Amino acid sequence: MLPFTVDLRGQVAVVTGGSGVLCSRMALALAECGASVAILGRDPAKLDKVRAAIAAAGGTARAYSCDVLDRAALEKVGEAVARDLGPCRILVNGAGGNHPKAVSGVEVLRPEHLRPAPGAAAPTSFFDISAEGLQAVFGVNFVGLFIATQVFARGMAERGEGVIINLTSMAGERPLTKVGAYGAAKAAVANLTRWLAVHLAGVNVRVNAISPGFFLTEQNRPLLTTPDGGYSERARKIVAHTPLGRFGEADELIGTLLWLVSPAAAGFVTGAVIPVDGGFSAYSGV
Repeated sequence: MLPFTVDLRGQVAVVTGGSGVLCSRMALALAECGASVAILGRDPAKLDKVRAAIAAAGGTARAYSCDVLDRAALEKVGEAVARDLGPCRILVNGAGGNHPKAVSGVEVLRPEHLRPAPGAAAPTSFFDISAEGLQAVFGVNFVGLFIATQVFARGMAERGEGVIINLTSMAGERPLTKVGAYGAAKAAVANLTRWLAVHLAGVNVRVNAISPGFFLTEQNRPLLTTPDGGYSERARKIVAHTPLGRFGEADELIGTLLWLVSPAAAGFVTGAVIPVDGGFSAYSGV
């Protein structure tokens, strides 16, 4: 159930990361408002489930399997989208994720972590994060977004009309323990969003970002839940520092998305990074 509708009939929307929990819901909402939606992702089976759900709801969608880091493949997808659906007017850059080799095992490094007891394994810290892990995280979260924007926004610039919505994260707003590389990549997305908003303003392309707080997804579920389905210690900390006292639901991102893509509602909004976080970014902890 949409919180409200905007008229997107005749518009083509491209959603990267379109088979994920959050972006699949965004793709469905855009289709419910009349847009023809191109869903991009790496898993054909998951993409087809989203496409089928949109079709079952009476919407129009096509699924395209590709990696946002593969420019040649993405350019071919761009040509296919234009041929199958029409020129892209709305781009939602939702592809992202973390990598095990870019995560610290400890929140705060202490001397004993550097000198573990005999026979004890040293926990991973900043010093154990590999360049491979760092590059993977920046690749999928930042470089892939950069390439996708170049591929799909050039036509917007040439036509003098378009909207780009980037997905950043609370980790980019407020540094979170353990996931420093991911947070740095998402901070880069927020910075690029503001830069692009200025750069593309002269060709009437608006660029904004949504910064979700904490939502349970398939990627973060192992970190935030226990085997019996309860909250992990980290999840309890998050909820304790979220004034609304809970995790968000995917549907709670839709109102912000529809507002930002609508020229009638947000035609004078560009360069904004909108938190949808239950108050997490506003709370100091005391």
